[in-house]
Amino acid sequence: MDKYILGIESSCDETSASVVKNGRECLSNIISSQIELHRRFGGVVPEIAGRNHLLAIMPVIDEALAKAGVTKEQIDGVAVTYGAGLIGCLLVGVSSAKALAYALGKPLIKVNHIQGHISANFIAFPELKPPFLSLVASGGHTSIIEVSDYTKYAPVSATMDDAIGEAFDKVARILGLPYPGGPEIDKRAKLGSPNIRFCPNLKARNDHAYSFSGLKTAVVNYVHNLTQRGEEIPVNDICASFTAEAIGYLVDTFIQTASEKGLTKAVLAGGVAANSYLRQELGKACDKAGITLFVPPPVLCTDNAAMIASRGYYSFVAGEDLADLTLNAVSNL
Repeated sequence: MDKYILGIESSCDETSASVVKNGRECLSNIISSQIELHRRFGGVVPEIAGRNHLLAIMPVIDEALAKAGVTKEQIDGVAVTYGAGLIGCLLVGVSSAKALAYALGKPLIKVNHIQGHISANFIAFPELKPPFLSLVASGGHTSIIEVSDYTKYAPVSATMDDAIGEAFDKVARILGLPYPGGPEIDKRAKLGSPNIRFCPNLKARNDHAYSFSGLKTAVVNYVHNLTQRGEEIPVNDICASFTAEAIGYLVDTFIQTASEKGLTKAVLAGGVAANSYLRQELGKACDKAGITLFVPPPVLCTDNAAMIASRGYYSFVAGEDLADLTLNAVSNL
């Protein structure tokens, strides 16, 4: 029998609700973005984000159900992101999900945001099955995670400091580019030449951990030195060079990890997965290494509720991660 899961996502600055059928078929995926609200501040302001989630959450849920042609009574479970993310934002989604689950007498399913990002690939690729290795690259996370089954996720490595998306945003800020910085750097990089070496010794570590702080600082120092000398800032070349080094390091580490584990399937996930250079270079590297790569469309890379509903479905059928009304948000999950 078909199962319909309502997903709710509010971990940062997107309020989203989605209805997914059997973990694979997205019937609706409504996203209310706050980018324009936060652009004037150069980044997400947590209190503003939380207040706007409160305004958007119920209209977004109603729209998702209407677009899917499914009533509240027809859903089989409510899946919600409970971490990681901004605590005030998470609480809006968690509180709404608990209220709906209680009122409707439906199971409440708690979802790890990072595992949700990976599950976006199950919607994009109906043929995809575990096991595989996933590269999660976003504003808050850079991780390599081994997925051995639909509900079994084992972290292999992560960043020791800045996430790659955070590094992109900070470099964009020092260059005077508007928020969000990642897409702006992606655009500018296509117009420049990667002729600057910021960290010549940046390479994959033996423990597969990432560190982007040094690269980010090298770019900041380079720009400051040019400014102090009164020289022109080659924004496009800096974007191209930073992108080449950051993505090259990200891809090399991931391929080395996949090869050591002997895995022949890989997935890309997270907001930075929308970066055109990352998609291109990881594709080339996987082809060379004999690894089949799955990359979701950009709309499923950014924060969305479809990925949460998909991940929630597999917990639902396995009888795992079912929560009660004591469920709370965990910002540093």
